[in-house]
Amino acid sequence: MTQMHPLGRPLTAADLESLDFEKTDGLLPAIVQDLDGAVLMLGYMNREALCETLSRGRVVFFSRSRQRLWEKGETSGNTLELVSVRADCDRDALLVTARPRGPVCHLGTATCFGNERPVADRLAFLGELESVIEQRIAERPEGSYTARLYAQGVRRMAQKVGEEGLEVALAAVVEGDEKVLAESADLLYHLLLLLKSRGLSLAKVAEELASRHAHKG
Repeated sequence: MTQMHPLGRPLTAADLESLDFEKTDGLLPAIVQDLDGAVLMLGYMNREALCETLSRGRVVFFSRSRQRLWEKGETSGNTLELVSVRADCDRDALLVTARPRGPVCHLGTATCFGNERPVADRLAFLGELESVIEQRIAERPEGSYTARLYAQGVRRMAQKVGEEGLEVALAAVVEGDEKVLAESADLLYHLLLLLKSRGLSLAKVAEELASRHAHKG
């Protein structure tokens, strides 16, 4: 009897019996996405590959051409650092979330579908920027503007958001589009840093906007 598993919860090694390997001749398609939800590639995993993925913390596939396990990046060094694995409702397909360490495709592109990202993916870069900001705060590398500004406290970060907001407004009135875009980018960066200092995120801002829209009727 197939073991039940709550839909959406990340898989662990104990959940392998709940997956339907028999339906797909022992191989489950594994869609790999990054933390922003951008699709990176498609691979296949058998039971052993999934076990190795979970134990190593790096994505391992089963190569249909070579008929063996292969860890992504084992020759190039461009590994996929595992974040989570989830199964679909039929338990016969996997959604892998990972952090890519270098280009994913063997052709040198960021994904196996090319470098050009849809508009939604490009907007999702803001989520990636949040991760970079978090990393700078945690590691405090020498010369990091992010780490230095964060260390100055929330008042200074709030001041910078105010300054950048004014710069956007002035650019919109007297400057060209390139200047407006540049100042808007500065504003968004400083806003993300300020939100991080308060333990908040851009996703929370989006939730607030969505809630307002829903309540308009």
